[in-house]
Amino acid sequence: MTRTNLPVTNNTATDAPTSARSTNSNRRELRRLLRARRQSLSPAVQARASAGLLRQLQKQPWFNRAQRIALYWPSDGEIDPRPVAATAWRLNKRCYLPVLHPWLKRHLWFTPFARNTRFAPNRFGIPEPVGPARAPLNNRHLDVVLLPLVGFDRAGGRLGMGGGFYDTTFAAKRRGKGFKRPRLVGVAHSCQEVDALALASWDVPLDGIATEREYIAIR
Repeated sequence: MTRTNLPVTNNTATDAPTSARSTNSNRRELRRLLRARRQSLSPAVQARASAGLLRQLQKQPWFNRAQRIALYWPSDGEIDPRPVAATAWRLNKRCYLPVLHPWLKRHLWFTPFARNTRFAPNRFGIPEPVGPARAPLNNRHLDVVLLPLVGFDRAGGRLGMGGGFYDTTFAAKRRGKGFKRPRLVGVAHSCQEVDALALASWDVPLDGIATEREYIAIR
């Protein structure tokens, strides 16, 4: 197995990209190393990264036009998109969170997320909305989906947690024909960047990647 040597993070989100070319044989090791990197970020660094992410998104015309935005509840050191939700609410935009589909394997549906939303942990221990406001929205009615990444490269290669939920949910985008929305934007700390990631046949392509430093449009 090829092993990636990660530099010490020193609780910053400014490390240089990891030099690694991911294959099926080393994705597990790369995932472990990148998760450790983001988990090591201090609360102060996490807060600054979250604010930076919001600034980068607000620079994008498609974000300012969007009315229905799906994001996620952060865990495992993921960059926190909840300030994005707070700004969206202030601008009268609607927000949604992913929920494990009750009967379709590895599928997500997206339910309303508001200031008064009540939560309960799902089988992975991640908070999910509960209660009568949980009625899902058709995924094609979303304008933007912010999905968490474990690793990424500048060509749009991405590494997730390995469950395949977003890939399965948005498989139609991989087929390409007739898929116009939602815009799929990967979200991560800049320190989660790697030089190159080998794409798997099931990987759904991203429209862009947002970090606390920049927005990378994928063409």
